Amino acid sequence: MDILEQPNLTRYAALLPDTGEPGFGVYVHWPFCAAKCPYCDFNSHVRHQPVDQERFTAAFLKEMATVRQMSGPKTVTSVFLGGGTPSLMNPSTVAAILDGIGKHWHMPDGIEITMEANPSSVEAERFRGYRAAGVNRVSLGVQALNDRDLKFLGRLHDVADALKAIKLARDIFPRMSFDLIYARPNQTVDEWERELKEAISYAVDHLSLYQLTIEEGTPFFGLHKAGKLIVPDGEQSALLYEATQEITAREGMPAYEVSNHARPGAESRHNLTYWRYGDYAGIGPGAHGRLTRGSMKIATATERRPESWLDFVERDGHGMIEQEQLGYDEQADELLLMGLRLTEGVDLARWQQLSGRDPDPKREEFLLEHGFIERIGNSRLRCTPSGMLILDSVVADLAC
Repeated sequence: MDILEQPNLTRYAALLPDTGEPGFGVYVHWPFCAAKCPYCDFNSHVRHQPVDQERFTAAFLKEMATVRQMSGPKTVTSVFLGGGTPSLMNPSTVAAILDGIGKHWHMPDGIEITMEANPSSVEAERFRGYRAAGVNRVSLGVQALNDRDLKFLGRLHDVADALKAIKLARDIFPRMSFDLIYARPNQTVDEWERELKEAISYAVDHLSLYQLTIEEGTPFFGLHKAGKLIVPDGEQSALLYEATQEITAREGMPAYEVSNHARPGAESRHNLTYWRYGDYAGIGPGAHGRLTRGSMKIATATERRPESWLDFVERDGHGMIEQEQLGYDEQADELLLMGLRLTEGVDLARWQQLSGRDPDPKREEFLLEHGFIERIGNSRLRCTPSGMLILDSVVADLAC
């Protein structure tokens, strides 16, 4: 029997259905990793001594109490444990964090609770512990399905580890997703098509497919600047992106966001909160949040360095270093930036209410004529597949 025989998909309807509303999410950032990947610019840190999980747990709970005072009473629609590598946490740490969220906000049964995990840190006992704590969706950082490219990407696991982790996740959690990075050096469209079809055969209901980007401050940035790392050019990247859209749509996992694909009903509720421009509490080192108070939205950000964040929380009750009140124009721009990533597009009435204007007719007409955007009735505006290829330019044009 194949190690990844097809599961019974009927059990994946257990979570509460998507209402189409932005919702309120809670994001908790665990900043520690076993190793730092050369492409990664996330707030992740390697520590060669054991992390004091009890002390960090107490700080997470303390910061939650402060953020709860800012947010007021809310019904949580999703929780996301991100990082870093949250699967390095003890199950008891995860349980305490989720209990804390339930204490500070209303957390109904059946909401999506996601945890990121790396295949190299996956153990069946720990996965069962996370499930018992309340996690019902896991997102695996697989990144590639060949050992050569996994080594190039600095991953600690091999393909065998990845397949073992996928099988465990499918057996233990109601929902599972995994990530792949494509547009890797010298990657052809044919190679990527074969790898993607293999990935879809393993996937249950969700895939995140990201093009490799060279981020400043990473080892890959230095190599790229020195000409020692060559990534596909714009034309090749576009071909890889188009192949991705075609194959995933044909296999029943179409894009619902520029880099995310799901079977209908299995979209990430937490990420939809971001893209629909809902509120979310950001807890932990380097976490960001958006909280509405009255008619205004507050952007929060916490200290990135874990030990400094810990000291701040123990002294002040939180590690926030930024609390910026966003004006209506800024909110309108963020709504556009996030919403145009979605195939469902942007709620025009909401954007008009924030911006106080209609889209510039000349700019909109230009984008419509060139097939970069389209109207969905009179209520929504979205990017076409061609527009997604130049998403930043479309957003910039419409925001002016």
